[in-house]
Amino acid sequence: MGDTMLSQNQMVDWLEGVIEAIHDGILVIDRNGTVQLINEEYTQITGVRREQIIGKPLIQVRPSAKLPQVLKDGQAREGVFRKEKSLEYVVDMAPIIKDDEVVGAVSVCKSIPEVYQLSEELKRSRKRVQQLKQAFGRIHQSTYTFSHIVGQNIDLLHMIERAKKAAATNLSILLTGESGTGKELVAQSIHHISSRSSSPFVPVNCAAIPSTLLESELFGYEKGAFTSSKEDGKIGLFELAHGGTLFLDEIGDMPVDLQSKLLRVLQEGTFRKIGGLEEQKVDVRIIAATNKDLPSMVANKKFREDLFYRMNTIQLTIPPLRKRKDDIPAILTSLLKEQGDSDIQIDPQAMSTLHQYEWPGNIRELKNAVHYAISMCEGSTISVDHLPDTIRPTAGHRQIDSHRLLEDILRDTEREAIVSALNKTGTSVIGKKAAAKQLGISLASLYNKLSKLNIT
Repeated sequence: MGDTMLSQNQMVDWLEGVIEAIHDGILVIDRNGTVQLINEEYTQITGVRREQIIGKPLIQVRPSAKLPQVLKDGQAREGVFRKEKSLEYVVDMAPIIKDDEVVGAVSVCKSIPEVYQLSEELKRSRKRVQQLKQAFGRIHQSTYTFSHIVGQNIDLLHMIERAKKAAATNLSILLTGESGTGKELVAQSIHHISSRSSSPFVPVNCAAIPSTLLESELFGYEKGAFTSSKEDGKIGLFELAHGGTLFLDEIGDMPVDLQSKLLRVLQEGTFRKIGGLEEQKVDVRIIAATNKDLPSMVANKKFREDLFYRMNTIQLTIPPLRKRKDDIPAILTSLLKEQGDSDIQIDPQAMSTLHQYEWPGNIRELKNAVHYAISMCEGSTISVDHLPDTIRPTAGHRQIDSHRLLEDILRDTEREAIVSALNKTGTSVIGKKAAAKQLGISLASLYNKLSKLNIT
């Protein structure tokens, strides 16, 4: 073992090599205050040359030095600001203690620009944490499970059985079905029983975000990526969904040029932020949904064929309500219980009317119709008269009272058309946009009419 011991000279050389490898400026004095060691970084930060200081009492070369005081009182000092001519730096000092005796002292210094840089990095890190907190406020942990899917229709039960099997894999899933059938409910249910259930479920509606912004929403961007970008960049939804599930609703509305970037994430498990140079690894399970005919879009070059087959590993089709009308009573019971109206009854004629209707808006339209009926019902029983006009069998065949003013007739007709559109599209901002488009008016006009006609 003695053969491996360093000689005194070797030890000095070895120690000098160690402090030269340190990025901070280092100066060491012995018990007499004489400078024994400095590194090149110290000379760069302080402007003192090696030959000016090595082997000399520090107090002689630098009369204002604080390190000799550390020898006297044995107390460490942190964050001491020093300025020599135009050079500014911050110093940490500590005694060197051996056998309970102060045998020297060491000074570690950083230049002010470096300190400022570290401070800025810390500030950026804090902003990033805050940005993450804000972004996580937008994240939906899955709140729905398969128990929330009500019905005994054979096609529905078959879909649920396949969905549960799919949940046990990490394969991409494509949910198809008409608008309002509950595709996000199924997506959340799959996430809830998957191995990713403790990680985020992040939904994004590809049709609701302008195509120019969708890329930055999905992938984020680096600082200064473009003129209107945030000062510290933006965290994308892929990054937020890491370890969890990203639900891409209305995938058929994703711009073709963005589809290629999505395909790369699915194939390589990496993405690059806008303005970024480095690829980031990400572990995300994709569940996509659409009410469009993707194969036809592929044939018409409106959707990438390779992306379609990549996402269509497992396809689940949710049956429309008109094909499972026997489930309507159970769905109604669940809806009434959900909103605390389980004491409300639906009379046989009203139930028959609900069965006869074709429900182009599916579960969403049924839910809106129930809300409407409850608001119209003064007692505890919903009758046909309480149902929206669009659902009642006499809709479109009403007798016009010749004594009513034309203005009243027009107002009621306009109200009926708007309510009918909203029953099909929903009352969210996206639903109202769709309703406005269906009615051939602007969104602003629709809001004005909602207020004027007192439609909630």
